[in-house]
Amino acid sequence: MSSPDSRLRPEDETPLKGDGVRAAHPMESASKQAPDASAQERTDSLLAAEKRTLEMIANGASLSEVLNDLCAAIDAHAPAATSMVCLMDLNGKQLLPRAGPNVPAAFKTAITPWPIGPNRGSCGTAAFTKQRVIIPDISNDPRWPDEARDLALTHGFCAAWSEPLISKEGEVLGTFCVSYAEPRTPNSRDLELINEAGHIALIAIELERSHRALKNALAEIKNSENRLRTIIDTIPALAWSARPDGSAEFFNRRWLDYAGLSAEEASDWGWTVALHPEDRGGLIDYWRHLLASGETGEIEARLRRFDGEFRWFLFRASPLRDGSGQVVKWYGTNTDLEERKRAEEALRSNEQSLRLIVDTVPGLVCTMSAAGEVELLNRQVLEYFGKTTEELKNWATSDAVHPDDLPRLIDAWKNSVETGEPYAYDLRQRRADGVYRWFQARGLPLRDTEGRITGWYLLLTDIDDRKKAEDELRRSKAYLTEAQRLSQTGSFGCSLSTGEMFWSEETFRIYGYDRSTQPAVERVLERVHPEDRELVRERIDRASRDGKDCHVECRLLLPDDSVKHVCIVAHAAKNESGVTEFIGAVMDVTAQRQARAELEKAFGEIKRLKDHLHDENVVLREQIDQAFMFEEIVGSSPALKTVLSTIVKVAPTDSTVLITGETGTGKELIARAIHKRSRRAGQAFVSVNCASIPTSLIASELFGHEKGAFTGALQQRQGRFELAHSGTIFLDEIGELPAETQISLLRVLQERQFERVGGNRVVATDVRVITATNRDLSAAIAAGMFRADLFYRLNVFPIRVPPLRERKEDIPMLVEYFVKRYAEKLGKHIRKIDKHTLELCQAYPWPGNIRELQNIIERSVILCSGDTFWVDAAWLSSHEAPRLELSGPLTVTLQDQEKQLIEAALTESEGKVAGPEGAAARLGIPRSTLDSKIKQLKIMKYKFRSSKI
Repeated sequence: MSSPDSRLRPEDETPLKGDGVRAAHPMESASKQAPDASAQERTDSLLAAEKRTLEMIANGASLSEVLNDLCAAIDAHAPAATSMVCLMDLNGKQLLPRAGPNVPAAFKTAITPWPIGPNRGSCGTAAFTKQRVIIPDISNDPRWPDEARDLALTHGFCAAWSEPLISKEGEVLGTFCVSYAEPRTPNSRDLELINEAGHIALIAIELERSHRALKNALAEIKNSENRLRTIIDTIPALAWSARPDGSAEFFNRRWLDYAGLSAEEASDWGWTVALHPEDRGGLIDYWRHLLASGETGEIEARLRRFDGEFRWFLFRASPLRDGSGQVVKWYGTNTDLEERKRAEEALRSNEQSLRLIVDTVPGLVCTMSAAGEVELLNRQVLEYFGKTTEELKNWATSDAVHPDDLPRLIDAWKNSVETGEPYAYDLRQRRADGVYRWFQARGLPLRDTEGRITGWYLLLTDIDDRKKAEDELRRSKAYLTEAQRLSQTGSFGCSLSTGEMFWSEETFRIYGYDRSTQPAVERVLERVHPEDRELVRERIDRASRDGKDCHVECRLLLPDDSVKHVCIVAHAAKNESGVTEFIGAVMDVTAQRQARAELEKAFGEIKRLKDHLHDENVVLREQIDQAFMFEEIVGSSPALKTVLSTIVKVAPTDSTVLITGETGTGKELIARAIHKRSRRAGQAFVSVNCASIPTSLIASELFGHEKGAFTGALQQRQGRFELAHSGTIFLDEIGELPAETQISLLRVLQERQFERVGGNRVVATDVRVITATNRDLSAAIAAGMFRADLFYRLNVFPIRVPPLRERKEDIPMLVEYFVKRYAEKLGKHIRKIDKHTLELCQAYPWPGNIRELQNIIERSVILCSGDTFWVDAAWLSSHEAPRLELSGPLTVTLQDQEKQLIEAALTESEGKVAGPEGAAARLGIPRSTLDSKIKQLKIMKYKFRSSKI
């Protein structure tokens, strides 16, 4: 609304006394003559009306009263006129009659409200055009609407003049209207009257609007103060104000409620008692610094709650300055930071957890800036490269990336940074130990809400094993392709549901198609010989229908009229979707067919020759057996032939064989020869040296043991008899077998069954037993060291192996055999053997038999530098070892000799049996054997212990 100083155009105004309200003075007449007495009277009357209006407004009269009084004064001044004031509604679209004491009430009601617009009578048109409107004759003036023309004439209105009431802002506030009962055109005095009357009405309206606005403003200010107080007390912050010296003067209700203090307790500097003791000094110092500098500031500190709990707050303070810049007051807030502090702590904890997770990711993780610079590397990156983060920031110029991969890697990375496209690249990276391994680098950009890249995340995954597997796969594929080419075998795959087929390179070659041909069953049938095509089609249809394997042999007729024979095999299998697929091979068997024809042609000749050679083969086999002496059994002496003859006779049987002979005569070779010529030759040959196994373990070794049978028996174990099932077991040095084990062996020979050590389940065995010994078992039986019944079970078929001194005619053949064997082994070329050497060898008695001969020849071959083999004569002494005189029965003599040797060894070892310096090592026998001998010969070994401490 307009303010009280609203006015008309400046040229129509004149100063008024009092509150500064201006009133328009009467206009001069068109002739500019001095006003006459009636004009002066009219002017005085209008001035009086204006004064009375201002007085009424000052005395608090309502606008309606003021305007009615004004209309009554105008009507009294011009008795022929009837005045009326209309005010604009709030929408600015309609006029509402507000004053006009002489206007009929029925007329007011009829025109309420009166719309504004062109041709809407004098008032409606004046309000619309914002110009004075004169309608001299309502009955025929087109500006008066027809629907209201009779209404005006009926109520005695024939002419109407309206003045728009316009504020200084140009807003139409209403209209002032003067009506007459007869048609009339206004003269200059009439125009002055309506102008002045409208001016007075405008003053009244604007003053009333100003008073109302002021009243509303005061009420609004009061309400604003209350609302501000309420807002300050309810805002989610602790608010306060302080004097220029820093002493507090106001705290809002939330602050006081939080701290549990009254306004009096918190005023001045009393509020500091709510600060945490550790923060109080620092905050007060900072507050005094702000007071001195006059700057806005903030600081974090802990504030005590009413229940005694301290919480973190952000203290903010801002100064209020006057026009001269002096601080007149301080305003501040305390914002609760406790949740933020906890969130920050949780964030730090989460960051640590995230870092720990990233450090445990099985890959190399990097974060890069938007420009592609290294920011963060996880622990695996640092450990892999053996470098620091600072060193790796210059990765493009370091040795971290293989030189062959670095240029392409830099280009790819720059392209991703520039385009924002995801990054993927395979490269080799140098490990801390200098080894390069393949990695797959994958990078994704991090974008903000506007799509700008703010960083990059990179994951480097070790694919070295995959690369090697791919290389191996490529090599395997190449090998397979080459193997198929060499073997003339192609592979194929076929899916029945889709009809899709795969052919290998060789398959295309076999069928005579190039690689551009699409593999299909129809292509196969096109190449099949017309005579075989129906058969192939029937086999393919049957396999497809039944989902079974397919096998067919047919001929192919190629475009050049050449014929190939092929064999097609296919295996039916269902994939994960349950669809049957065929995987197969096609083999070019043309060469085999031709070879088969040639073979069949040769079979007749072969059969004839076979029959012819049959008889010769029997004789030749016998001669070969005698000539080569059962593989490594070399010799042709009568003594050896006798042994070989017995082998031929006993080998096919399952009889138990006892082989006797001196050490080094080759008893185990005889046993192996018996096994190889027996029906059990295809089964195992298990050899056991009874003298090399401790007495306490011999039973477990032969018959096995159950779990927990003795200390160290952690699981069930099969014995040698079980391992030799259906084969042959060779028990060497059978004379060294302990007495308790002899009983178990006797049971095996009698009943063909045994029990494992620690078990009670009977285990049946089918095994042939061959034994050997260099001892006199008859003497051992007489001495009570070997069971007679076991001897009789073992001695079913005895074979005595003669010593080398009884077969001297075999020595040249043995020398030649061993020379050739060791010369080839050592890479030497020996073409002849010294004659004198053969004479020395035949003259020497060879107490160590063939083993001694073998060792002498190996030594000589090593020392031989030419192409002639020779033996140092000093190695072969012609003197035989002194023979002992028989001083009593054989058993007693043997026991005495053994006892003397054992006691001598115990004396040298000071009673020690085991160990490198023990008696067992000195005698060259196992400790278990020596313990058994000491017990049998009743030797008191403690007598030989050293008396030294």
